[in-house]
Amino acid sequence: MEQSLRAQLDQRPMTIFQWSVVGVCMALNMIDGFDVLVMAFTASAVSGHWKLSGSELGFLLSAGLFGMAAGSLLLAPLADKLGRRPLILACLAVAGLGMLASAWSQTPTQLAVLRVITGLGVGGILACSNVIASEYASLRWRSLAVTLQSTGYALGATIGGSIAVWLLAHHGWRSVFMFGGAASLAVLVLAWFALPESLDFLVVKRPANALQRLNAVVRKLGVPALTSLPSFAAADTGQNQRPGPLQLLAPELRRPTILVWLSFFAVMFGFYFVMSWTPKLLAASGLTPEQGVTTGVLLSLGGILGATLLGLLAARFAIHRTLAIFMVITAVLLCFLVGSSGALWVSYTLAFLIGVFVNACVAGLYAIAPVVYGSDVRATGVGWGIGIGRIGAIVSPLVAGGLLDAKWSPAQLYLGYGLAFVLSAVIVSLHRIAGPSLAGHRSASESAVAAH
Repeated sequence: MEQSLRAQLDQRPMTIFQWSVVGVCMALNMIDGFDVLVMAFTASAVSGHWKLSGSELGFLLSAGLFGMAAGSLLLAPLADKLGRRPLILACLAVAGLGMLASAWSQTPTQLAVLRVITGLGVGGILACSNVIASEYASLRWRSLAVTLQSTGYALGATIGGSIAVWLLAHHGWRSVFMFGGAASLAVLVLAWFALPESLDFLVVKRPANALQRLNAVVRKLGVPALTSLPSFAAADTGQNQRPGPLQLLAPELRRPTILVWLSFFAVMFGFYFVMSWTPKLLAASGLTPEQGVTTGVLLSLGGILGATLLGLLAARFAIHRTLAIFMVITAVLLCFLVGSSGALWVSYTLAFLIGVFVNACVAGLYAIAPVVYGSDVRATGVGWGIGIGRIGAIVSPLVAGGLLDAKWSPAQLYLGYGLAFVLSAVIVSLHRIAGPSLAGHRSASESAVAAH
């Protein structure tokens, strides 16, 4: 983007319009939070309805995550070619219709296929929503904006989960999917009217009527209208000669890309174990099933505070160093969780605190990823980071199940998965992001130099 325009947005206070864009992105993330847990909440009812075995139920639980990984990896690069906004709208339609169709599935196979389709839509949404929130934020509040929009996950899981519990009790498991589909389509309407196109995309890709569309957004930002499109010189990094995701492995981006991929995989590997297995493992360690579910709700509730806290700290300190500290704290808390099951209030307190820090770990990665990529590959970079992370999420429950079959105790599991967060802290520490002052948007080569 033209330096004078970017500089104006970076130095000016955030406007109501800019915060509203972050709010819409938060609503988009709520779809992810609800969709990830919709099978977890309905698992018992679905299993009883079709008399599923453990492996069949596990396949259903993984189907949505597989779709999300594919959506992030395959659809996100389209956002750098076609635009962030149209891809988000299309993916919302796919996710909403997939969720509604799931309510009428007649066999486990049909439901699994529809879960993959729904996941494709959700995966495409996430890569773009993080990018838009980052691009519309000012320099000082960029990390906060991205982490705030990521709290949508915890909000979707908490609010949607509470509604799902009521719907299950009164209308059965199919009503939960109907609610999710209706909510997704409602967010589609919100995004249609309130979500603008990426400023950087309009400048770099110059689609039809780019100047008019850019000025329509610029006026809402309180910046004088432009008489012509800002000049943009593509950086000579060798990226433009590489097709699709291979751009991310250009020499200037290879190191930060590998660090982003490794950190996303390790954090998602640990995160989805904590979120998926904690209610069951705590119940097996002495709590009642209802108390185990309560700890699951507290994990999501803590995430709202955690992501916000990390964002505020990132406005003052280098985010990768702050994030590494959060990861180490998460590992320490996990070591004490199972041993606390004899005292209910201690278990609840630890669950909430783990929710604070473990959700902040994911939010922090969402804030780092857009920084290391230029606007021409930003959605692709973020999408592939999230996609690699979803692969870790898919592998995580399979590893946990195998370790349980190998007679690992819950305490040993939490200790082992805590090491994943220690490894994540080491990986994130290797990023070279000096502080909030380097979080501005730059060309691809400038971003690579700052993060390389």
